[in-house]
Amino acid sequence: MEVNIEQSWKQALQDEFAKPYFRELAEFVRSEYKNKTVYPSPKNIFAAFNYCPLDEVKVVILGQDPYHGPKQAHGLCFSVPEGVQTPPSLINIYKEIQESLGGIHHKDGYLEGWAEQGVFLLNATLTVVAHRAGSHQKKGWETFTDAVVKTISDKREGVVFMLWGNYARSKRDLIDSKKHLILEAPHPSPLSANRGFFGCGHFKKANEYLKEPIKW
Repeated sequence: MEVNIEQSWKQALQDEFAKPYFRELAEFVRSEYKNKTVYPSPKNIFAAFNYCPLDEVKVVILGQDPYHGPKQAHGLCFSVPEGVQTPPSLINIYKEIQESLGGIHHKDGYLEGWAEQGVFLLNATLTVVAHRAGSHQKKGWETFTDAVVKTISDKREGVVFMLWGNYARSKRDLIDSKKHLILEAPHPSPLSANRGFFGCGHFKKANEYLKEPIKW
């Protein structure tokens, strides 16, 4: 696995890339791509970082796994490329945006426009085998992405962290709540959105907190 990552992240995470676990992870991922169908494409593994340099991060949204169906995953959590059907969790995210901010229409599930504004769309695991959810969990990615979250917390101020679902919420101890805004809610999945994701008001709260609001 070639670490094709934006320069500010490369510098901030250079110690992490040098650790034994990351070298083992890179070897594992390289072998998986060689022998199986793995998503996203290798060039998009670090897409979230390449869209959004460290000093431009305004909002962090944390997912768990990339989508494992064909043509879905492209390196931004919850997002799918243009022309791909919008997934159910993202439909619910759009419903909450509409409810809390109003007047916003989303024509597809492609979140590049958010990423370019400083919304860091990070999955905890950056790769997955086709049709096998969770197949690359506990191989080292979570250690890496925990370090990423802590790096943002340590090196930046005034970032909004949106933690949806129990997995994302378990990361709150990595974040300095004195320097950042932490927003927690159930996951937007159809299985849990009615338990408190709908009505959470996160997008409105984020925009009120930020100096430059996001065009959601």
